[in-house]
Amino acid sequence: MSKKLSPPATAQVENPWDESAPVTPEEIIAVAEQVAGIAPKSINAADFDLEGLMTDFPTAKELERFVFDETGVVLNLKGRANKLKYQVAMDVLNGLEIDPKFIGGDNPYIDRTELVPVEELKPVPPRDKTLPDPTYLQNIFVSNSIPHTDFEARMQDKKVSVYFRKYKTGEISYEIVGPVDQRPHGVKLDKYGRERPEVIKWVDPRTGEQVVVREDGTLTPQGRKLRALMQSFKVNNSNQWDTWIDREFITLGGNSITDVWDLSK
Repeated sequence: MSKKLSPPATAQVENPWDESAPVTPEEIIAVAEQVAGIAPKSINAADFDLEGLMTDFPTAKELERFVFDETGVVLNLKGRANKLKYQVAMDVLNGLEIDPKFIGGDNPYIDRTELVPVEELKPVPPRDKTLPDPTYLQNIFVSNSIPHTDFEARMQDKKVSVYFRKYKTGEISYEIVGPVDQRPHGVKLDKYGRERPEVIKWVDPRTGEQVVVREDGTLTPQGRKLRALMQSFKVNNSNQWDTWIDREFITLGGNSITDVWDLSK
């Protein structure tokens, strides 16, 4: 019956033909010297060295891509001292910790010069200063049936979402809240001869809250158009403007509620 050996701190290899003595790491090194004529530094020697990396990957980009393929780690090696960047790459490949400042953020296979630039999204226009404090809000109506402000979107029968607000002081406002979309503009060829957009621009109809009916009851130019449109949307014998937007709320006193037939009160 074979003798059960407890594995020591240093890994050992059992000889299947001689169970009396395990093979030591020193013996493995001696055999390697005889067979290959090369003396390995250690049985745990690193798989990668500076010479090999410098020979196979002459540029920082190639080196970053190789490290990414092997380890999934993104490195930022451009502009680093030559020996330093190869040392950092070798440490990562050999499983050693490196300074976080060498860690990159972008996939090394992405060529940023070939990315389509995206126009910056502008902030929402400010709220009209002539409008009363929001605490004076009386009622609100949301419409998703109003044609888009952008010509191309309007030709595709797209709509915008509009909030109509009426205040207790009489003002009425509108605010387009979306949708916000992206649209490619221009055409150019990339380095592979493929067509791509020159830039991605935002189709942003947002207006911020703007007045359409002033406190004195007069309408702004935009207000006249919006009122005409909303009056074209029928609600029974009335329309959306009169029914849902420019609503009138009557407050009854306690005596009126008690006796609704007493017209003297």
